[in-house]
Amino acid sequence: MIDWRAIDTVLLDMDGTLLDLHFDSHFWLEHLPRRYVELHRLDEASQEAIRARILREQGTLNWYSLAYWSHELDVDILALKREVQHLIGLRSDALDFLRWLKRAHPRVVLATNADRESLALKLPLTGLEDYLDAIVSSADLGVPKEAQEFWFSLQEVEPFDPARTLFIDDNAAVLESAREYGIRHLLGIKQPDSRRPEKALEEFIALDRFAAILPQERPGDEEGA
Repeated sequence: MIDWRAIDTVLLDMDGTLLDLHFDSHFWLEHLPRRYVELHRLDEASQEAIRARILREQGTLNWYSLAYWSHELDVDILALKREVQHLIGLRSDALDFLRWLKRAHPRVVLATNADRESLALKLPLTGLEDYLDAIVSSADLGVPKEAQEFWFSLQEVEPFDPARTLFIDDNAAVLESAREYGIRHLLGIKQPDSRRPEKALEEFIALDRFAAILPQERPGDEEGA
């Protein structure tokens, strides 16, 4: 599926790609609405209004900003996330894939919409930093991955050749934006959230496991043996 000799850079999404999206799905759609109602002493019916309010920001920087939601909802979002941080975990064979990439030596960059507060929570719990050459948050660039401006800004801070870059993400809108920019090798994720059904990514090949894209004879395997 991938000719690794043609890849110099691997750009990886975090939530739903390397990490199981269950934590985020549960937090934003269940835990936060429930705790918001409790903390503000509102009627249980208010939970649905909060979910709708959150979903209206989908695809924007606000959607991904813990500071924004802390201000808007008058709650400590990071503290509430810590209440369910035990749900943060890697997807299936993500760690095996990262270990192989480290031996195979392409440049591995985390390109995420997660803000720095989210990264500060998740990175120590998952150990992802040990396998990454760089981490770029859309919050650093001032625009989400769904927008073309993200890729132009990413190119300035972390230069890459789009023709020799592999990008893996679970978000169809983000993959479409990357394709428009010219990134040649694009892959999606079939089941970002282990507790929810598979997603349909009609225009992109979607992975079940990362092992599907690793070569039988893997560059770097001898070195790592």
